[in-house]
Amino acid sequence: MGWGGILGFEYGIIQAPLGPDIAGPDLVAAVANAGGLGFLRAPDWESPHYLRELIRKTRSLTDKPFGVGVVLAFPHEKNIQVILDEKVAVLQVYWGECSEELVLKAHQSGVKVVPQVGSLDEANKAIYAGVDAIIVQGREAGGHVISQDALISLLPKVADLVGDRDIPVIAAGGIVDARGYVAALALGAQGVCLGTRFLATQESRAHPTYKRKLVEFDRTEYTDVFGRARWPGAPHRVLHTPFFNDWKSLPPHQNEADQPVIGHSTIHDREIEIRRLAGTVPNVTATGDIESMVMYAGQSVGLIKEILPAGEVVKRLVEEAQLLIKHKFSDILLTHS
Repeated sequence: MGWGGILGFEYGIIQAPLGPDIAGPDLVAAVANAGGLGFLRAPDWESPHYLRELIRKTRSLTDKPFGVGVVLAFPHEKNIQVILDEKVAVLQVYWGECSEELVLKAHQSGVKVVPQVGSLDEANKAIYAGVDAIIVQGREAGGHVISQDALISLLPKVADLVGDRDIPVIAAGGIVDARGYVAALALGAQGVCLGTRFLATQESRAHPTYKRKLVEFDRTEYTDVFGRARWPGAPHRVLHTPFFNDWKSLPPHQNEADQPVIGHSTIHDREIEIRRLAGTVPNVTATGDIESMVMYAGQSVGLIKEILPAGEVVKRLVEEAQLLIKHKFSDILLTHS
């Protein structure tokens, strides 16, 4: 096990299950081959045969373990069964109850379970359900945000709650570089989970315009105007684009269902119409008015200056974090001792 490894992975660096249909086999395999833990994103509908193909395609690109992320707010029973049947290394779950039954069932198949939580209460439930690790999400995170607290205050509380149990705590939300990684370690995490940084990679399936905007813009906002009909009560953090600026004061009773179709996209095994204000980010197949589609991003997006290969992101995180710890922080200790 290398420096900062967790869950049997070489490094404590995790690529979040970006969706819909953004974290595909190419991205996950690139992260896995670099020593990190990559997550495919399962479809938000039951599609077991398709998911099995995704898992097998990823296995054809890497012999390293990887995981699959499932949003429990949508139909998922058959998808989870495929993940267990295929004995994928890690099942990541979000936005729903990570029950003791689910954890037991996964463990019987040799699959580790890692929920993403946004509160101390959720973390406590996860510990008692017997999970293998916990991802703690701060409100800084991009995409759908379950947390109301900043990572800097929530993370040490969860680390204290876990105490000396063998449950690695993984930090998520606003981490894009080695400084964030080392800060998370100082706050009690054993690993970090990055979404926006891996969205802005060569292997990500995000539309080129979306990737360009991640480099171009540096402001985000926490809102609920996108995808209200499909996923109610699910606030999100988005890039502050000109389109968002024009629509951010949408009255609470309005949603995408009353809006015109602005584009089309293939998401997993479905052809989808994208309406204005839908919660669907443009992936590489999207056509139409891309600039008016939702673009999720975390608060530290302004630190992203270029689109990199995913393996390079992992490599830089590890090397630069080691340098920070060895030099900068040991220097501080020496000066003060």
